[in-house]
Amino acid sequence: MRQLLQAITVSAALLLLASTAGAQGAKPLKKCAVDAVVAGTVCMDTYEASVWRVSDPLVANKGLVKKIQAGKATVADLAAGGATQLGIGFTDDYAPCADSGQNCADDIYAVSLPGVTPSANLTWFQSQAACENARKRLPSNAEWQAAVAGTPDPGPDNGTTDCNTNSVFAATLTGSRSSCKSVRGAFDLVGNVFEWVADWVPRSTACGTWSAGVSPTGDYQCLAGAATTGEPGALLRGGRFAAGPMPVRSRSLATTSRPTRTTTSASVAPASCPVREDARPAACPHRLHGDGARAHGMTGLMSLAWLPRGAR
Repeated sequence: MRQLLQAITVSAALLLLASTAGAQGAKPLKKCAVDAVVAGTVCMDTYEASVWRVSDPLVANKGLVKKIQAGKATVADLAAGGATQLGIGFTDDYAPCADSGQNCADDIYAVSLPGVTPSANLTWFQSQAACENARKRLPSNAEWQAAVAGTPDPGPDNGTTDCNTNSVFAATLTGSRSSCKSVRGAFDLVGNVFEWVADWVPRSTACGTWSAGVSPTGDYQCLAGAATTGEPGALLRGGRFAAGPMPVRSRSLATTSRPTRTTTSASVAPASCPVREDARPAACPHRLHGDGARAHGMTGLMSLAWLPRGAR
């Protein structure tokens, strides 16, 4: 049975290792496209991804796709091209792009935009496809962790500027919580919607809490047990809008799960189990929930941005 992932967003990331880039003649990463921020050796989406279906992407809307892939597309550009945003609220409208990631090529695109509802209710596989179409990818757990550093620990949620963890009980517009910003400039890495990361690990079977030295607020982490049979999981990070302090957890990669933020050197959400932890390191590398389904919460995307031309 397909269970709805009510609040998971995708974080996609194109890995840009300094050593690899240097070996390929690329200069050190100092600047990203306008939709992303520099975080270590990669460009991380500034905002949780919204996923858009673009009609006739190879001919009539070829120019729009180029803008998306260059990180320059705006809401006005998408509207002018007749693009449709998917995964709003509890809607699962990604077909014919399947849960398995099949039939998704040149169909759905992850876009980092301010002031929109982040897309959710998609699997890790769909998230990765949306990032790849945008020339991005899901970030690794470590890349996500580097990008979240400095984001305020959840604590109270005043409903206006604090991270969206326990006030309106719904996803808010990307970037609208002005104080929910990391040192590197990425918004909403705590709360709002869960985010997939690239890493896979065994599915979680139990939850615990971080020690006081790591998490004074007693955040959860659902990596206290690991399944020894069945499919693997992917890490979810960051928590969601109705969670307060949230866990890292791993969920199944099964076609019934869903994720979303990207990295380009791009942004899409984690897989196995970690929810978008509030700046706490994950004990395991994966961003899907632990139970292998679409889950109760929304899962979205964050992705990594573009590789310098010299590193391609």
